[in-house]
Amino acid sequence: MPHITVEQAIGQALIEEMQHDPRVLIFGEGVATTQPHLVQQFGAERVRNTPLAEAIIAGTAVGAAATGLRPVIDMLFAPFLAYAMDAIVNSAGKLRYMSGGQFAFPLVVLAKTGAGWGVGAQHTHNLEAWFVHSPGLKVVMPSTAADFKGLLKSAIRDDNPVLFFNDMTLGHHAGEVEEGEAALVPLGKAVVARPGRDVTLVSYAKGMHACWQAAEMLAAQHIEAELIDLRTLKPLDEETVLASVRKTGRLVVVHEAGPLCGVGSEIAALVAEKAFSALKTPIRRVTSPDVPTPSSHALEQAFLPQAPTVVATVRSLLD
Repeated sequence: MPHITVEQAIGQALIEEMQHDPRVLIFGEGVATTQPHLVQQFGAERVRNTPLAEAIIAGTAVGAAATGLRPVIDMLFAPFLAYAMDAIVNSAGKLRYMSGGQFAFPLVVLAKTGAGWGVGAQHTHNLEAWFVHSPGLKVVMPSTAADFKGLLKSAIRDDNPVLFFNDMTLGHHAGEVEEGEAALVPLGKAVVARPGRDVTLVSYAKGMHACWQAAEMLAAQHIEAELIDLRTLKPLDEETVLASVRKTGRLVVVHEAGPLCGVGSEIAALVAEKAFSALKTPIRRVTSPDVPTPSSHALEQAFLPQAPTVVATVRSLLD
C-alpha cells in the first residue's frame, strides 16, 4: 500500500470517484485553480471555480443534486458554512424526507476545521455539532489518511448530503492507504484504534492524535487505555462505544469543539442511558474552552485539548 498524506488521500478519492461515476463534479472557491490536474483530466464542466459566495455555492449544489448529479463542494473554512446554512440544512437535509423519498440529494460539503494554523477565530471554529443536530445530514470527521480517502469515497456514493470536515493540521499527516474499491470505509462505523482494559477514550479528528499520545504516556504508567475513533459523527456507532465502556467501566470523551451541547455531551448521555451500570467512575470530557479560537500559536496550543490533560483526567478517575 502506498504511504501518502491526508491531502494526497483526499485527491486520490476525488480522482477515483470522478472516474467511477461521470455524474460526480466538484466546484468551489479556487478548486480549479488549486487543482489544475483535475481540470486537465475531467474538463472545465466538472471542475469549476466559483465566486466567494457560500450561499450560492451550496444552493447550486442542492439544485445539481436534485437533478441527478453528485456534486462535491469545497467551502474552505468551516465558519463560512454559516452563509450556506439555509441550502444545506433547510433544503438538502429536508427535501428527501419532504418528497417522500422521491428525490435523492447526493451532496458532499468539504470544509476545513480545527485550530493550529493561526488563522484566527473567524476562520477557525469546530461546528460539527450544528450539523449533527440537523435532520437528514450525515457528518464525517476522519483522523487518518486511510479514513480520509475511504470515507470521502463512501460519502460521494451516498444518496444523502454529507458534511465532510477536514482538520487543517492533519493535512500533512501520512499513512498507508489502499487503492480503488479496497479503500472504501463505510459511513457510521467507529473503530477500536487501540485496545485497552482500564479506560475508554472516545475522540475523532485531531483529538485522536492527542489520545494516542496520552495512551502512550498512560502505558508507561501501566494503564491501558482503549481508543475509539468515531470517524463518523452521524450516523453514530453506538454499539462500539457501549461495548468498550462495558469492558473498561470508565469513559473520557475528547474533542476540540467547546463543551456545551457538543458531541461529547451526546456520548456521555448515550453511555449514561444505556451502560450506566457498567460505569465505575463518573464520565469526563476534555474539550476546548467556550471561547473564540485564538490566533497566536501559544494561545492556540493552550486552547486545544492536549495529551497531558487527557492523562491527568484519566488519573483522576483511577486515583
